[in-house]
Amino acid sequence: MEKVQFFSERTGNFYQLIPTRTIPVLKINGVPMHRYFRIDPLMDTQLKITAVKPRGNVLDVCTGLGYTAIYSAKKEYVEEVFTIEKDSEVLKIARMHEASKELFENPKIKIINKNACLVVRDFDEESFDCIIHDPPTFVISPELYHVEFYEELYRVLKKNGVLWHYAPEPGKMKSRGDDFVLKLILNLNKTGFKKLRKDVKSSGILAIK
Repeated sequence: MEKVQFFSERTGNFYQLIPTRTIPVLKINGVPMHRYFRIDPLMDTQLKITAVKPRGNVLDVCTGLGYTAIYSAKKEYVEEVFTIEKDSEVLKIARMHEASKELFENPKIKIINKNACLVVRDFDEESFDCIIHDPPTFVISPELYHVEFYEELYRVLKKNGVLWHYAPEPGKMKSRGDDFVLKLILNLNKTGFKKLRKDVKSSGILAIK
């Protein structure tokens, strides 16, 4: 596939869909929405799915190109996947390539094109067996890292349900990155989550309600 890129006057963002050796990566204002240097987007997705082991009703926060929702829905023990994406430009890009096709065709997947902070409030308590929270960086979406949002995720997760939360790798700024991940863990614990641990392979935090 060819590289796709455009600027949206509606959002003020620059979008790029860039081919890799497996499936494309999305960049918004130059920031990649998947790992794709040492680990390609397909492996990145598969590592998340392996870590969280989705089952029952799944909540996928931040659809992106839909890879997490698609591979969750492929699992036999998954009944439905509710996936939330507030940026309609991102969903438009997802429709542009074959790797995201199943996002719009699998009847298990329900796409919600709204702000996740507002959507989650409308779900009943203990609606989901599993939550995959894969937000952009803190700079892009700080509201998705707040304790108030974590409280809503905790509320809609079933007892003994699993949360996977994206935790950026420290990279060159190792000490600062470690401090940020520790803060995420402390805030999740403050919300009520337990058995918290960093899963290095998937670059996420796993927690239990």
